[in-house]
Amino acid sequence: MSKTPPRVLVSACLLGQPVRYDGQSKGIVSDWLTALGVEGRTLAFCPEVAGGLLTPRPPAERQGERVLTASGLDVTTEFDRGAELALALCQAQGIRFALLKEGSPSCGSGRIYNGRFEGVSVTGEGKTTALLRRHGINVFSEDQLAELASALSLDPSLAAFGSGS
Repeated sequence: MSKTPPRVLVSACLLGQPVRYDGQSKGIVSDWLTALGVEGRTLAFCPEVAGGLLTPRPPAERQGERVLTASGLDVTTEFDRGAELALALCQAQGIRFALLKEGSPSCGSGRIYNGRFEGVSVTGEGKTTALLRRHGINVFSEDQLAELASALSLDPSLAAFGSGS
């Protein structure tokens, strides 16, 4: 009986899809991540777009439990909806690992921006990361490819040369 290899939910922007707030991507250059994709082990997802926000869109930052744009527009509902859809997808697909974009108000796993639109990052996590972690899903950033490879029981040296752009 063969065990199905684990799949990974990946921020769509890290896979080169132009879904960031500014209409750009933050694609990772990683043969290891590309190989996972070829094997059908990655699932691209953008919680902000899934939650109903357009691309491009005004930048938004967490302010406590709320997410606001610089003009004060409250987009918390869309961010929460995107997080819930990410969780539902992970649960439906049996996904226990996620590779999400550091610094994002949705996907940041160790740091997010301070909520004052000053370009200053602080310790914190995005809405999607927080929800996934509360439900036992292991979240990694693009700076933690080797750790993700290790968690997936793969050769971490293959992931060590990946980097965000």
